[in-house]
Amino acid sequence: MQITHTTVPGIGVVHHFRTRGGQRFGTLVDNLDQRLLLIYGADDPDVPVERIVMEHDEADQLAEILHSRPVADRLATLERRFSELVGDST
Repeated sequence: MQITHTTVPGIGVVHHFRTRGGQRFGTLVDNLDQRLLLIYGADDPDVPVERIVMEHDEADQLAEILHSRPVADRLATLERRFSELVGDST
């Protein structure tokens, strides 16, 4: 996946994504900390055909689903690795 980041003065930061299949979407985090999911069509790659506004918790839920492993599983792995590094103190 290709990922680019563009700062739009006075608006925020747009993160553009292009999949291996050529599909494009983006996320905009604006100066008010609002998140928008931008869906681009094939006709005009610079103008989104759909904008989905997400609250913070909705963005967090989407991010959790898109992770290859849930946060709880990744945290358990980190805790186990940390225990192995420091040894069991009991």
